[in-house]
Amino acid sequence: MRRVRRSSWLLGSLACLCLASLPGLALGAEAPPAHKYVGAKKCMSCHKKELIGDQWGKWKQGPHAKAFETLKSPKAAELAKKKGIAGPPHEAGECVECHMTGYGLPASAFAKAPLLAADGVQCESCHGPGADYKSKKVMSDHAKAVAKGMWETEKDEKICLACHNEKSPTWDPAKGFDFEAAKEEIAHPIPEDVKGKYLEIVKQRKAQGASDD
Repeated sequence: MRRVRRSSWLLGSLACLCLASLPGLALGAEAPPAHKYVGAKKCMSCHKKELIGDQWGKWKQGPHAKAFETLKSPKAAELAKKKGIAGPPHEAGECVECHMTGYGLPASAFAKAPLLAADGVQCESCHGPGADYKSKKVMSDHAKAVAKGMWETEKDEKICLACHNEKSPTWDPAKGFDFEAAKEEIAHPIPEDVKGKYLEIVKQRKAQGASDD
């Protein structure tokens, strides 16, 4: 596959997109997903810490957090017009469904309230609804987290292809979607020396009177 351009991340899913391949993400889904959505701010409580890699900060600076805002740009309006979409793209369901997390889902799909469109494509669009795996104890055991609903995004290209596909107005068939390059572009790994040892390290730091930030 060839390398994906940044523009395809920013406006890569403006058209009417098929989400049926991902459980609970289809527009107008009849039933809520098995696990509930909690929103990126719940993830932030741990993933804003430098110790664990500050995934929150990397997401905020990346294209996914800004996905909904891109729909308000002149470029988005131009693309929507070419696709015959009436009205502003940030008000069109066929655009918004891939530019925010949880669009079209019933209230029962969320642990508390539906997520805000302004927060764009949040953690759970890629990692799965997190209500049952968000605790430190579960997240410290990868297998347990997966069993509780966490998606193994780094292994499953279909999660990305639900939006980054040929139905997007910016799709370039000559380039396609380079899964490996795309992962590298938005990489936000947990440091290897912390992975699977977070609780142990935090416990040691507290015993020494140090912060876990």
